[in-house]
Amino acid sequence: MDINLTTTFFFIFSGAALLASLALLTRQPLLIAYIALGALIGPYGAAWVTDVNLLAEVAEFGIIFLLFLLGLDMQPKSLVSTIKQTSRVAVISSLIFMAVGYLVALAFGFTQRESWIIGAAMIFSSTIIGIKLLPTTVLHHRYTGELMVGLLLIQDMIAIFVLLILFSMSLGEFSGVALLKTVIAFPVLILIAFAAVRFAILPLLQRFDRFHEYLFLVAIGWCLGMAELAHIMGLSVEMGAFLAGISLATSPISQYIAISLKPLRDFFLILFFFSLGARFNVGLLSEILFASLVLATLMLAIKPVVFRYLSAKMMHSRKLAWDLGFRMGQISEFSLLIAYVALEMALIGEAASLLIQATAILTFVVSSYIVVMRYPTPIAINDSLRRD
Repeated sequence: MDINLTTTFFFIFSGAALLASLALLTRQPLLIAYIALGALIGPYGAAWVTDVNLLAEVAEFGIIFLLFLLGLDMQPKSLVSTIKQTSRVAVISSLIFMAVGYLVALAFGFTQRESWIIGAAMIFSSTIIGIKLLPTTVLHHRYTGELMVGLLLIQDMIAIFVLLILFSMSLGEFSGVALLKTVIAFPVLILIAFAAVRFAILPLLQRFDRFHEYLFLVAIGWCLGMAELAHIMGLSVEMGAFLAGISLATSPISQYIAISLKPLRDFFLILFFFSLGARFNVGLLSEILFASLVLATLMLAIKPVVFRYLSAKMMHSRKLAWDLGFRMGQISEFSLLIAYVALEMALIGEAASLLIQATAILTFVVSSYIVVMRYPTPIAINDSLRRD
């Protein structure tokens, strides 16, 4: 069925409203409704929406705005301290998760290269789910939120390194020059961000702060501009957006900008989770179903335990350590990116790519259930657990 963009958006958002209503009535997390909708009306379901690649590109803005808003609420000095504290936990946990993924993939008959790539995809936890399900008061004013952000940022850096290796492998060899450029690019991007804010962005915002529409436009332009600059420099757009937010965090109008952009972020995040469900090829599921169940179960079981014990010395109580562990108990949207990039470059087969996708969706679903049902979240069904 050939449909235009308006009809596509009608199907997505009307369907999302319907399934979200059913999800709330049956006490299910809303994220699950969006993923299920993608599977139902996407190209592998009813095929009412077929241009999933376009939607996936549009949905990436949800992640960009999410990281930008997160940066707006963090002070640079506090962030540096947090990253220093979490680096040991991030590195050790990454090695453990990669080893588990590699061994499971190898046991199910995947090649050495496919097994290493599958293992690498298991390293990361979802920024979207982790932050989306964390109450605002915890995210911005408590130690748990600071630790989670620090861990996710280090994982973001590791993801860039993994993607760089994949690009190098597609050329037949690892490029040390490309890696060096990336290492240099990050501090350069930080200098550019803070210099631009100090000498250009803040003077403009202070001069025209009466015009709210202008503030809104400058904020979006700055966010997307930094994201694009990061991409040009070989870094991730998410990292550029986060630095854009961090550089504006000391501005007195940072909170106004954050509140103004939240509806825009939620709009794109719905598209992100829809595109996730829509791109999943259900027809090939039987080939990797058992392997994905085993891998997802291991990740859901191991990740909370590893994060709980590695972060125990930094947390004020055992309960908070388990809270952090379960909130980061899934794999990530970066895992999906690795699956798509590696498949397009013919580094892995379709079965290996589908295994990563299936494991991601399973961990997204189960992890969301665990957090929504047991811990305070903004979308908790139980009133006693609902925190904004």
